[in-house]
Amino acid sequence: MAPVKLIIFDYSGTLSLESTLFGRPDLLMKHLKESGLANLGIESPETFWGEIVNPTWQRGSTTSVGYKKVIRDMISTIHSHNMSVMLSAQISDAASSFVDSYLRHSPIDKRWRSILNKLQSHTSVNVIVATDHYAEATRYIIRFFHELQIQAMEAKHAFANPDYAGVVVACSADLGVHKADSRFWDSLKTGLNLSGIRFVLLIDDFGYNEQKGDRYSSEEKVEQRKNETVEMLQKVFFSPVQVVPFTMGNDGNERAFGELITRTSEIIDCYLADSEDGSQ
Repeated sequence: MAPVKLIIFDYSGTLSLESTLFGRPDLLMKHLKESGLANLGIESPETFWGEIVNPTWQRGSTTSVGYKKVIRDMISTIHSHNMSVMLSAQISDAASSFVDSYLRHSPIDKRWRSILNKLQSHTSVNVIVATDHYAEATRYIIRFFHELQIQAMEAKHAFANPDYAGVVVACSADLGVHKADSRFWDSLKTGLNLSGIRFVLLIDDFGYNEQKGDRYSSEEKVEQRKNETVEMLQKVFFSPVQVVPFTMGNDGNERAFGELITRTSEIIDCYLADSEDGSQ
């Protein structure tokens, strides 16, 4: 029998704590210096968020252009008055170094391993990791799942493999739209043949755990994103949606993150038990 329940995980700030810690001012400044971006004029976290990330987020997270290119393009614009072959190469190297470091520092928290292993053995539940992210993130996320011995595949590859039963990684850059857009979910419903879904469990921080310099994390946008996403899921799947807000608060730390994982895992356990006894 086809699965009738769907579990949707967010990635940054939910499955991955380190991805959000990377953006804290002290650590971000360290990586700006080590990558060489600081020497190119990106001398503070405020400059990084205000002149690099926020202006390019829409393009970077809904196209295949990639994080490295949007950084290169923005810094090249800043230095356009004295651009040289050597400077262009320096910008490219620094952008690549920074992005590679960021993605390497964005693993799945190992405290998720137990519940992810349990989900892997449940044929009654579909699991999707849905993330608003850059194009380069997809292969890293899949690699991190594999390091935990969890099957994972990019959404578009899963579309072409109807018998695939592992975790599906759905990235906005691959699908062309953000999670708050119905086209994101429509493509997953059609591509993964999810017409039989009758209940959805959504585990997401809705950007709340992101760094406050990132416009993506503003409370107004977080609440709007939550409402829009839930509404889209209800409309697309014609199903009730249970939300588990994965929010740590302003003083969020590794201990708080671990406690959230424990509580969320207990909720998922109850959800799986309902699946086993036939509850809807």
